[in-house]
Amino acid sequence: MARFTARAVRHSAPDDRDFRRVGRAGRRRRVRADLSVGSRIAHRRSLSWLLVAGLLAAGLLGAGFIAGGRLLGGIITSHQPPATSHQPPEEVRMSTVRTLIRIAVIVSLALMVGRAQAPQVQPSAQEGLDRMGIVGYADHMTAHPDDAIKFMVSSSASRYRVDIVRIIHGDINPRGPGMKESVVETATNGEYSGKRQTLPLGSYVVVRENPALRLTGSFTMTAWIAATRHDPVAPGGRAPDGDQGILTKWSPRDQSGYGLFIENDARLALWLGGPGGRIEKVRAEMPLRPWVPSIPGAANAPRPQHVTTTSWYFVAASYDAAAGRVTLVQEPLTEFPFDPTRSTTEHATQLKSLSTNAAPFLIAAYSSGAAAGGEPTSSGHFNGKIDNPRIYGRTLSRRDLDEIRLGRGPTDAIASWNFSLDIPTSVVTDTSSRKLNGIAVNTPTRAVTGHNWTGREMDFKHARDEYGAIYFHDDDLEDTKWEPGFEFKVPPDLKSGVYAARLRTDSAEDYVPFFVRPKKGTATAKIAFLVPTFSYLAYGGTGNSGFNILSNYAHHTDGSGIGYSSRLRPITNMRPKITTRNPWQFMEDTYIVDWLDVKGFTVDVITDQDLHFEGAALLAPYKAVLTGSHPEYYSQQMLDGLHAYLEKGGRVVYLGGNGFYWVTPMDPTGRFIELRRRDGTEHWQGAPGESYHSLTGEPGGLWRFRGLPPQRYFGVGFTAQGFDKGSPYKRMPGSFDPRVAFIFEGIGADEIIGDFPSLALGEGAAGQELDRVDYPIGSPAHTLLLAQSFGHSDAYQHVVEEVNTSDSRQGGTVNKLVHADLAYLEYPNGGAVFSTGSIAWCASLSYNNYTNNVSRLTENVLRRFASDVPLPPPSTSRPTSQSANRR
Repeated sequence: MARFTARAVRHSAPDDRDFRRVGRAGRRRRVRADLSVGSRIAHRRSLSWLLVAGLLAAGLLGAGFIAGGRLLGGIITSHQPPATSHQPPEEVRMSTVRTLIRIAVIVSLALMVGRAQAPQVQPSAQEGLDRMGIVGYADHMTAHPDDAIKFMVSSSASRYRVDIVRIIHGDINPRGPGMKESVVETATNGEYSGKRQTLPLGSYVVVRENPALRLTGSFTMTAWIAATRHDPVAPGGRAPDGDQGILTKWSPRDQSGYGLFIENDARLALWLGGPGGRIEKVRAEMPLRPWVPSIPGAANAPRPQHVTTTSWYFVAASYDAAAGRVTLVQEPLTEFPFDPTRSTTEHATQLKSLSTNAAPFLIAAYSSGAAAGGEPTSSGHFNGKIDNPRIYGRTLSRRDLDEIRLGRGPTDAIASWNFSLDIPTSVVTDTSSRKLNGIAVNTPTRAVTGHNWTGREMDFKHARDEYGAIYFHDDDLEDTKWEPGFEFKVPPDLKSGVYAARLRTDSAEDYVPFFVRPKKGTATAKIAFLVPTFSYLAYGGTGNSGFNILSNYAHHTDGSGIGYSSRLRPITNMRPKITTRNPWQFMEDTYIVDWLDVKGFTVDVITDQDLHFEGAALLAPYKAVLTGSHPEYYSQQMLDGLHAYLEKGGRVVYLGGNGFYWVTPMDPTGRFIELRRRDGTEHWQGAPGESYHSLTGEPGGLWRFRGLPPQRYFGVGFTAQGFDKGSPYKRMPGSFDPRVAFIFEGIGADEIIGDFPSLALGEGAAGQELDRVDYPIGSPAHTLLLAQSFGHSDAYQHVVEEVNTSDSRQGGTVNKLVHADLAYLEYPNGGAVFSTGSIAWCASLSYNNYTNNVSRLTENVLRRFASDVPLPPPSTSRPTSQSANRR
C-alpha cells in the first residue's frame, strides 16, 4: 500500500492520447482519451480502492450478519417447533446467515458500482498541491557556479528539511538500478519554517488607479464579450464559481465604486456604490445565451474552438446621475433578428452620485484588496474573450452605442483599450489621450480572433483590426509569486549536472530539480547533455492524480486548450521517484545521466533555455551533444543552433523519439513558452484563425509544415505511438556499410537489438513514441537505415498528420510505417547524427547491469563521436540496399 505522501500523488506523464476501437464492424480509428493520463490513473486507483473498500465492507457486514444471524437463528429456533430430521436447527441458522451475507454483498457491490459510475470530481490545482503535503519550485532552472537560486515552498507542516542533492538515477522501479542520489554538503542544508502558499490563478488586465477613473457622476461602459463559463448547467462544463467582472473599479471591502459584471445566473449586472455604503445592483432582464445550447442528443460539450461569432455580444452599461436611470444593453452578434437574448433593460436608481475608492480599474476581474506586499489581488475572473472595451464620462445615446457597435462611435472616451496593439507584450494600450495603459496579468491569450473576424486572414499581423480580443481564463497562471523559503548559492567548484532541492517533512517529500552548467562561454567536457526543459515545461503538471496546474496537455476550465506554460510555478512531474511502468520526460532522462555516470563519461549539462538564448555558440566547445529522450518542443533559435553546430563539424546523438516536433517560442524573459497546436498528434486543437504565436508572430503547429521536418536534420521523424509494450530492432542492410562499422563493434550480424526487459513499458527498446527514416519527407539521401523495430501491436498507431482519410489500417500489425528506425548520417566538416528513433531506447540501457546490446551500441557511438578520430566519409551515391520508406 502506497503511503499518502508527495510520492503517492505523482505519476509519469505519457502523451495523454490513447487508442480505442470504435465504429462499426470493429473499425479502428485513433481517438483522444476523454481523460488525461493522470485522470485515468486516478480513476483506476479510485476503482481499486472502491473494490477493496467494498470487499472490506462486505466482510464486516458479513461478520456482523453472522453474529446477528446466530442470535436471530437462536431466536427463530426457540420459537419454532422441534426440528425434524430433515431440518436441523443449525441448518436453519446457517441458511439465514448465508442469505443475509448475500444481501450484504449485493448491497456493497451496488454501492461500489454507483460510486464508480458517478462523475469523478477533479481536484483543483490548489487542492492537488495541498494534498502533496510539500511542494516547491525554483526561480531558475539553469544556474552557473556562484549563481544564487531561490526556492519557493508551500508546506502543510510547520517545519521541513532541505538537502541539496545530485540526481543520478530517478526511478525507484526495482527492475532497475533504483534511486541514485548524493547529498551535496552545503550550508543551505537544514531545517526551515514552512507555511501553506496559494496559487493566484486567473488572468486579467490591471490599470493603475487614476483620478480620471474615479467616477462619481454619469458614465457609460461598452465592450464586446464572448463569455464561456456563465451557464450553471452547461453540458460538459463546470459551473462558474461566482460573479465575473468585465469592467470594474469596485472595492468589495467598502462596497464602493462601479463595475459591469456577469452574475452567476448568466445575467449582466451594473454594480454601483453610493455614499454611505449604499449599493445598487441592476440586472439585465434576459440572461446571456448559454455558450453551448442544451439540445437533447446533440454533441454539445465545450470544445476549444467554441468561441465563434454565435458567442459574441455587444454590451453596454450606463448610469445617468441626473435622470436617475441605469441602462443595460446586450446585443447578440447574429443575423437572426428573433434572438430572444437581445435585451435593453432600464431601471430607475435613487443614487445621485457614486462613492470613490483607490482600487485599480480591472478588465476581466474585480479587485479583492491588496496582498501583503501591496500588490493588488483579484477575484471574479472572467472566462472568455473581451474586445474593444471603452469607458465614457457621460451617458451615451442609443445612436452612439450603435455607432460604437459598428466600429465607429464618439471619440471622447476616458479610455479606449485596443487589444490588437502590443500583442507580444503584457502591455494593454489605451488609445485615448489619457494613455491609461494596462498590464495583462497571468498571460491571458493574445493574438486571438475578435468579434469581427471574417476568416479571410489567418495571420493577425495582416488584419489587426480583426484580432482585437484577449481570451481570459480563471485558471491562467504565469507566476505564483510565492515567498522564498530558502536560497542556494552554487559553489564555484560544483560539478555540472542534474541537482535538486530535496524537501522533506515527517509525512511528505518533494524534489525541486535544477541544472548546473559550466560558467558561460566555457566547457569542462567534450560531451554535453542537452536537457529538454522546453518539453518539461510543456508537460508541466500532467499526470498528477488528475489535478490540473496548467500544462500544454490540459484544458482550461472552459474547455479551451492551454497555450502558455511557465516555469515560475511547481512543475510537479519534473521529479524523480515517479513510480509507473511508463516513465516520461525528466525521470526517463535520468536513465541517460545514470548510464553516462556508470560508463565513466565526463559530461556538461546544458538546457533548452541555454540553447534558445545562446544558439550554436553554446554548443561550439563540444565534440558531441546528446539529446534527452523526448525533445518534442523546439524554438526556431534552438533548431538553428543545432543545425549550425552540425554544419561546423558537431556531432549529435539523438537518444529519443517524437523530437523537434512542435514550433515553440519562448518569451524574451525566459519565463514561459507558447504553443499553438494544429495539424498534429495533439491533446487539443487550437481555434480557427488562432494558429500564429502571439510572442513572435510566427505560424504554429508542426515544424514539418514549416518545411523543417525532423528528418531533414536528424534523419528520422515522428511516425507512431503506443503504450502497451516495446519491441526490439533487427539490423538492416545499411548497418553493414563500412561507414558504420564502429557502431556495430561487438554486435552480431543477426543479433536482435533491445529484445529484453526495459524500465519503460516492461520490454523492448523501441516503444512509447517512434521515429522513422523517410527520404521523401526529408531524410538526406545518404542517411543510413541501420535497424528497424518490428512486432508492434495495434496499440501503436500511425500519426494522424499522415492519415488523409479514416480507415482501419493504421495499427502496428498492418501499417508498414509503424516502426522505429536507427539512423546515421554525416554532415560536412566531420559532423554526424546518430538517431535511435524511440523514446524507450534509454530505458534499456541499464538492463543486465548495463551489459546489453543497446548499451554497447550507444557507447560505441558516443566514444567515437567524442574522440578526435575522423569519421569515415559518406559515399557519393544514395544507398540502394535499404528498405526505407520511399513511398
